[in-house]
Amino acid sequence: MELRTLRYFVAVAEELHFGRAATRLHMSQPPLSRAIKQMEADVGALLFVRSAAGVTLTPVGAVLLDEARALLDHADRVRVRVSAAAGAAILTVGILGDGTDPAAARLAAAYRRRHPGIDIRIRDTDLTDPTCGLRTGLVDVALTRAPFDETALTVRELRADPVGVVLRADDPLAHHDRLRLADLNDRRWFQFPQGTDPVWQSYWNGGSSREGPVVRAVQECLQAVLWNGTVGLAPLGHDLHAELVAVPLTDMAPSRVVAVWNKGDTNPLIRSFIGAATVAYRD
Repeated sequence: MELRTLRYFVAVAEELHFGRAATRLHMSQPPLSRAIKQMEADVGALLFVRSAAGVTLTPVGAVLLDEARALLDHADRVRVRVSAAAGAAILTVGILGDGTDPAAARLAAAYRRRHPGIDIRIRDTDLTDPTCGLRTGLVDVALTRAPFDETALTVRELRADPVGVVLRADDPLAHHDRLRLADLNDRRWFQFPQGTDPVWQSYWNGGSSREGPVVRAVQECLQAVLWNGTVGLAPLGHDLHAELVAVPLTDMAPSRVVAVWNKGDTNPLIRSFIGAATVAYRD
């Protein structure tokens, strides 16, 4: 299988929607659908169940998803090492969060103006690694959310966003103006996979041990709320499906947008990125 096709598959598996996956991949839906059908023909089994209710992974698809993620991560590491050996002027930025954030768009525009000749590469990551591959050398700098284990990292706070609980619109709690974490104690929450940074996991579980479905991506979290009635936390001010609402939590610490890089890294491109990010998010 080609890496390109594996990326197509992972996008559909994470979005569980061909239209959203096509938008994420910057392509139209028909060629994406054809590529997935060809993958299924090559594998000799269905990867997705398509119905009026939506798209779900088959057991074969779930196995392929884990393997595809591992292969793509390895390919990214190879690309980073080869680029470094070639001495190319490249800055790889890991991003975890809302790509529609106006501050992120301001940062991109400002950095392009400062460094028009630099090859800037973006690595969009899932929720299992809040440092976006920084520790494993996949990225030079990360634009993400705290808290997480900050050992051997330098963290610059850019903004603090209030947090709310995401609920289905027909949930009895969805009609409240505000809630407390204690109001959610009897609910099921989404979980992150085993091995996820415990500081990060604890924050998004409201500081308590919770039970619920395991998710890796933002869309999986939202689908868990829609399909299973679970609850989870999210920064306020983000667009949601019409069937979902976010209710502010009065006793939840804000979610901090941060820029992160490896402690001691003196790359001038990183320093310039941090400076531009500080201005973009302050505005």
